[in-house]
Formats: sequence, structure tokens, C-alpha cells
Amino acid sequence: MTRGDRLLITSGTILGVGFGGFVDGILLHQILQWHEMISSVVPPVDVVSIKLNMLYDGLFHAVMWTVTLVGVVLLARGLGGEPRRLPIAWTLGGSMLVGWGMFNVVEGLIDHQLLGLHHVHPGAGQLAWDVGFIVVSGLLVFIGGLILVRIVTTARLHPAM
Repeated sequence: MTRGDRLLITSGTILGVGFGGFVDGILLHQILQWHEMISSVVPPVDVVSIKLNMLYDGLFHAVMWTVTLVGVVLLARGLGGEPRRLPIAWTLGGSMLVGWGMFNVVEGLIDHQLLGLHHVHPGAGQLAWDVGFIVVSGLLVFIGGLILVRIVTTARLHPAM
């Protein structure tokens, strides 16, 4: 693997973390309104608690925006003058799946289970939702990893590609 390939994988993984955070925040927090960042600790039952939850959601989005920006900068460097042997679309896609899944697994284990800040879908069956979220996220890591292993192996077996 070349330096350009490594930059592409790193940038894709970081972009996957950022996009995974955005999907979580935009879909689960804002569109479906299943939970907010700290809704199990500070239930959003009045204007003050809703504003506090909104503040933490905003801070979360600011961090995800920064992570995504770092991924874009690294992607630009990886697509610049650095030589690459791996196919761009598959490498970027596979590494983004790995990053997205890793973010969700870590966030699910820490925020949902360890700290209890919120749950995917609070209420009856919330543990099933949390476990399902972690399992699906683990599948993203697995599928992305399979893609990366396949393209790296192919590049090693066919160096002229």
C-alpha cells in the first residue's frame, strides 16, 4: 500500500465517523425525535431541559462537523499528488463503512450502555433497540472491512492494476 492509499483509508474512516454522527444526530435526534444527546439524564420535559438537550445536541453536531472537515482535508491530501494503487471509490466506501460502524459501536456501548445518556428508542424494548443498533453497526464494520481486505488483496495479487 502506498502513502496515498493509507491517506485514502484514513480519510474515509474519519469521514465515516463524521457521517455516522450526522446520521445519528439528524435522523434519530431531529427527524424521528427518538432521543437527544442527554435525554436519559435530563428528560426533555420543560423548556429549560429541552434547551439543555438541544445545546448538547448542537455541541455533538459541532464535533461531528469538525471530524468531517478533518476527513475532507485528509481526503484532499490523499487524492492530491500521492500515488495510489487501490481503487478510490471502493477504498473510500469501505473505509467509510468501517468508520461509521466503529463510531456507532463505540457510541452505543458508551453513551447507551455504560453512561446511560440516552437510548436509541427509549421505552419498552429499549435494550433491544440498543443491541440492534450495535449489531447493525458491527455489520457495517464487518462489510467495510471485507471490502478493504478484498481490494488490498487484489492489489497485491495484481500489482499492475
